[in-house]
Amino acid sequence: MSSLLSIPEITHLDSRKAVLRIPPELDVPITPRVRRLIDTPEFRRLNQISQLGLVALVYPAALHTRFEHSLGVYRLALLFLRRLAHDERFSQIIGPAEAERFLAAALLHDLGHWPFCHPIEDMNLDGVPRHESFANRFLLEGEIADVLRDDWAIPPAEIVALLSEKPHDRASQILKSMLSGPVDIDKMDYLFRDSLHAGVPYGRNFDHERLIGSLCLNESGDALAVTDKGKTAAEMMVFSRYVMFSEVYWHHGVRAATAMLQRAFYLLHRELDLDSLFRLTERAMIARLESAAAGAPAGELLTGLFGPRRLLYKRLAQYNYLEDPAIHRRLARRPYPWLVACAEQFAALAGTALGRPVAPHEILIDAPPVHREVQFDVAVHFPKQNCFRALDEVSPVVRTLARDQFDDYVKRVRLFAHPRVADSLRRLPHLDRLIAQAIDRTE
Repeated sequence: MSSLLSIPEITHLDSRKAVLRIPPELDVPITPRVRRLIDTPEFRRLNQISQLGLVALVYPAALHTRFEHSLGVYRLALLFLRRLAHDERFSQIIGPAEAERFLAAALLHDLGHWPFCHPIEDMNLDGVPRHESFANRFLLEGEIADVLRDDWAIPPAEIVALLSEKPHDRASQILKSMLSGPVDIDKMDYLFRDSLHAGVPYGRNFDHERLIGSLCLNESGDALAVTDKGKTAAEMMVFSRYVMFSEVYWHHGVRAATAMLQRAFYLLHRELDLDSLFRLTERAMIARLESAAAGAPAGELLTGLFGPRRLLYKRLAQYNYLEDPAIHRRLARRPYPWLVACAEQFAALAGTALGRPVAPHEILIDAPPVHREVQFDVAVHFPKQNCFRALDEVSPVVRTLARDQFDDYVKRVRLFAHPRVADSLRRLPHLDRLIAQAIDRTE
């Protein structure tokens, strides 16, 4: 029997002595050393940070937390290890110490997330850290660091390296691909869990058990692959990701709310203590932002999101990669300050066209961020032919949705306006000409 199967957390997979129940009726085994990690204040903080943040303004049941997601990811880490323990090449490289490092990293992978982390990160502003590096503030000192050293015999710096640094040895490369790769524990949980809580089927339409049961190492032995038995499950995971981005994460209402939060944060960020802000729970962070924005344009944006009455900006126009390539190309992946300047130019032009002022913050441009989503690049092992082939070579679904610029198909450019000016602006002729003029003035 592989020594990996004797790790306490893996042996507890089939035990009901100490478990936490998470949706949908899943038991997460909790050993004493796991409990000591999740009971730390730094980890408990995740129970007051929603996984999807502003998505709940459109899908009201999407209120699940980073805490729940972290437990789901940890459970998948156990299932991955239990399956791969039977892979001889994997067991020769990954021993119990490496596996335990992986389990701790899986549990702690979202520790550096702050409320509304991804929309704020996407702006790529000076002074805003990546959440992976922000986690170091919690990992390298304090109670979590003590638990890692005392209960797990893991130097905290090893967890930091696995979560946020480029791997330099084969074992770390494999573990990194399991944490953040084409078929990883994070993606498998968030697609399923976000779909479940949002009340849509899209992220649940792939066979988790089949996919996990097909896991193996790639030809070079430095990353995960799947056998041909898992090919269809992997294809369906690609499609699930595509539809979740299209229908949930980049739903026009969700993106209106996102654009509002981003503009408010942009207006405020230079006067905020970001280190202190990002350590807060969600409700406390909202209160801090509202206090800083009182009486200013950012306050109106935040009231529309978090006030007693939801007031989202309205969509004036949208441009996609296929139907409107010229405008999409000119606005997609622009630096955020440039988009703000362009929106302000549009507001000035629109005010002239209407014959009355349109305030700069009443116009928002939402566009795909500078960085692209990770492409789905995974190998498929065909045992009978004793060969590996890239999934996008043997799957037209993956070739279309993953290799041919996934971002361009689901991330549209959108122009939003405050409801008090939106109807008047929609009646203006030649909106496309106005946006083109705004772009020209900003160039």
